[in-house]
Amino acid sequence: MSAQTDHSPISTPTRENPGRRRLLGRAGIIALVAAGAYGIYAYIGYLDHGQFVQSTDDAYVKADGITVSSKLSGYVRTVKVADNQPVKPGDLLVEVDPTDYRIRLAQASAQEDVARAGQATTRASITEAEAGVAQAQAALTTAQRDLTFYTGEVARYRPLVAAGSEPRQTLDQLSSNRDKAAATVAAQEAALAAAKGKLEAARAQLGQSGAQIEAAAAQADAARTDLATTRLTAPVTGKVASTSVRVGQFVQPGQRLMTIVPVQAIYIEANFKETQIGLMRPGQPVTIEVDALPGVEFHGSVDSITPGTGATFSLIPPQNATGNFTKIVQRVPVRIRIDAGPEARRVLVPGLSLRVDVDTSGARGAIHQISAEEKRSHS
Repeated sequence: MSAQTDHSPISTPTRENPGRRRLLGRAGIIALVAAGAYGIYAYIGYLDHGQFVQSTDDAYVKADGITVSSKLSGYVRTVKVADNQPVKPGDLLVEVDPTDYRIRLAQASAQEDVARAGQATTRASITEAEAGVAQAQAALTTAQRDLTFYTGEVARYRPLVAAGSEPRQTLDQLSSNRDKAAATVAAQEAALAAAKGKLEAARAQLGQSGAQIEAAAAQADAARTDLATTRLTAPVTGKVASTSVRVGQFVQPGQRLMTIVPVQAIYIEANFKETQIGLMRPGQPVTIEVDALPGVEFHGSVDSITPGTGATFSLIPPQNATGNFTKIVQRVPVRIRIDAGPEARRVLVPGLSLRVDVDTSGARGAIHQISAEEKRSHS
């Protein structure tokens, strides 16, 4: 019996294509070269840019809160706001009992009216005094004419009496009339002087009345201002915080009642080490990460750099000239503007902690420039 022959194909090991192997090898080499190039590029980028990024987590959200104080003393009649309440300019915050200040305004207004009435009386006195001066002047003029007439008559009759043409009695009568006219002139001159003095006194009184009116008007204005300031209103847009006033409370001038925080005008104060601010300049871009909003990145810019370290403006600055000295790296406050939308600003309240990164690469040549300038100035 003959054996059956199996005609099925016999599988043989497949040989790998040499061209494909070379292609894969080249691809691997290209990948390695690309990875190396990217690493070198990233490292160069870090050297070129990353080294200019200055970072700190000693940074906080701030706002320049406005303390609301009473200008006057008195009992609080109304408190219109509560903590965390939003307000806008002109909104009523607190009202102090205005009763006493209304009385003072009424008194000051009455004093002003009295002063104005006194001025009107003085004006009438001036008019009367001017009429008296005119009357005295007219009487003096008449008396002077009589004196001139009788003086002329005496001179005319004296030679006639001496020649016997006129009786002696006529000359004596004319002489008597002349003397009376002279006395009348003297009296009218005195009366005119008195009338002029009265007029000057009335005019001086008018000036005094004007000054009294100005003083009374100033007192009325002050009383009116005091009455208006019994109503304390919001000076800016913001939120009420730290309220310490209650209805019925007696407040004193300058006493703190509450604080208005302008939440729309927040900014960041970042305290950088003195070794970090050499290239820091206003306008440089800033990246901001807020602890309260993880994963959210904000942007801003450097607004200004404080002209001194934090220790310089402390209540008790350090005295490094006495005792042992240990060098401590100082920190300089830097003010940063933050770009944030309305929704974010509801969360960004003063006091929040955050981290800021300032890109100082725009001033990378500043140190060399400063060094060159110093060398030129000493050359």
